[in-house]
Amino acid sequence: MDQHEIYVLQQRVALLADQPAYKRLYNFFYPMLLRFACSLVKNKEVAEELMADIFIRIWQHRNELTEIKNLKVYLYTAAKNQCVNYLKKRKWSEDPLCTAEVHLMKFNVDPEQLMITAEMMRGIEQAVDSLPPRCKLIFQLIREQGFRNKDVAEILGISVNTIDVQLAIAIKRISKAINLDVSNTRGFKKIK
Repeated sequence: MDQHEIYVLQQRVALLADQPAYKRLYNFFYPMLLRFACSLVKNKEVAEELMADIFIRIWQHRNELTEIKNLKVYLYTAAKNQCVNYLKKRKWSEDPLCTAEVHLMKFNVDPEQLMITAEMMRGIEQAVDSLPPRCKLIFQLIREQGFRNKDVAEILGISVNTIDVQLAIAIKRISKAINLDVSNTRGFKKIK
C-alpha cells in the first residue's frame, strides 16, 4: 500500500467513519507494529494488547486523523511510546531500544537481489544478528520497513545524526562480514 492510498483511507476513516477503510489500515499496519512491539516488550500477548489499544484509540479519535501527515511514522511512534510506558510501569531497568530482539525479515526479491547467493544471504543474516540491538533495530526500520532516516529518528526519539552513525556501523559490519567493498556498492547507498 503506497502513501497516497494510506492517506485516502485515513481521510475516509476520519471524515466518514468508514469501517472497511479502517479495517484495511488495521490489516496493513498491525502485523508490522506487532513485530516491532514484540521486539521491545518480548511478550507477544502483551504486544498484541498494546497494539490493540492503539487501534482502539485510533478509532475513538478518528476525527483527529486528518491532522496526521505520515500515519506510518505516527503509528510506529505510538507503538514505541506504548511499549516504553508498559515497561516503565513494570520497572524495566534497561532501555528497551537497547535490548530489542529484532528478527531480520527476508529481503524482497528483485532482479538485483537475485544475484546474491544463498551463502552471502546467510552471511548477511548472521552479520545483522550480531549487530548491537539498537543498531539492528535501526537497520530493520530503514532497510526492511522502508523508513527514511528522519522518520526513524522521530520514531525512536533520537537524532538523525545518531541514525546515520548507527546505520553506517551496521553497513560497515555487514559488508566486512561478507567481504564487500561498500565504497563501490550501490545496494547500500545512504537513504535520507
